[in-house]
Amino acid sequence: MNRTAVRLGVLLLAAVAVGAVLLALLPPSSTGTYGKEGIHVSTVAVKKLGERDHELTVTSAALGREGRVRVLLPEGWAPGSGPWPVLYLLNGCCQSGYDTWITKGGAAELTSGYRALVVVPEGGTVGFYSDWREGPGWETFHLSEVRTILERDYGAGDRRAVAGLSMGGFGAMSYAARHPGMFQAAASFSGVLHTRDGNGGVDWLLGQYGEKSVKLWGPPEDPRWAAHNPADLTGALRGIRLFVSSGDGAPGPLDDSEARDEGEASLLLQAVTFVERARANGVDVAVDFYGPGTHSWPYWRRGLERSLPLLMGSIGAAA
Repeated sequence: MNRTAVRLGVLLLAAVAVGAVLLALLPPSSTGTYGKEGIHVSTVAVKKLGERDHELTVTSAALGREGRVRVLLPEGWAPGSGPWPVLYLLNGCCQSGYDTWITKGGAAELTSGYRALVVVPEGGTVGFYSDWREGPGWETFHLSEVRTILERDYGAGDRRAVAGLSMGGFGAMSYAARHPGMFQAAASFSGVLHTRDGNGGVDWLLGQYGEKSVKLWGPPEDPRWAAHNPADLTGALRGIRLFVSSGDGAPGPLDDSEARDEGEASLLLQAVTFVERARANGVDVAVDFYGPGTHSWPYWRRGLERSLPLLMGSIGAAA
């Protein structure tokens, strides 16, 4: 090999080495990255809706499509700051928008005094906060893909609380039980807390949107039902602070109508069973069975307001 070739080879190796060093020094990219658990997050587009309000559009491998997330920033947040505690707010089924916790539930106002990231992720019309047997992976989207983005781009730490209404109440308790150590507190407002207590309700709800529960968790005897059912998982909630609220379906002080809500009444029975089992397993549960009240936003907003001291205090973000 002549000297010219040797010099070219040395220069090429040097260039490769320098490139590797420069690449290592670059900040994390918002495209084509991998999280701690090897979950691929392809594209994250950020739209700033306000001073503390970001909307993320995530091209999700778990969903097989784009998913959206609203992130409310705490006072003092800046790029590179943290670690910040995180509160996830999970939507119910059948809502007009994925971010109704913000547009109807007053989440931005109610959480403005707390030093925590508040995250409102899309959950699907009837997604049931699960990786479907045949369908989208909502659990992976929320707890792997979105979590990776929050930690990488927003300084999210490992102190987390989760709360939700109706289907989202199911999601909050199921996620907390199924992922030990991930959440320090969980809250359910009018939540679906016992899916195996006559699971025809789940079948009926899915059927309204052209889905079948067999595609979600399999047939009723499939172990996936119990593996996702909050009332079957209370033993896994020891050490997690819980808040459970529900009305009895009778028209209450926040209602405009005099009609009775049988759906809320049935959810109260589920909540009572869940609380009894949780307490029998030594779980710390704060209960707000407030009597008259229907399955509607005024009660869920009030539930969030009442539970925030417990939720935020559990993750070190008290106002």
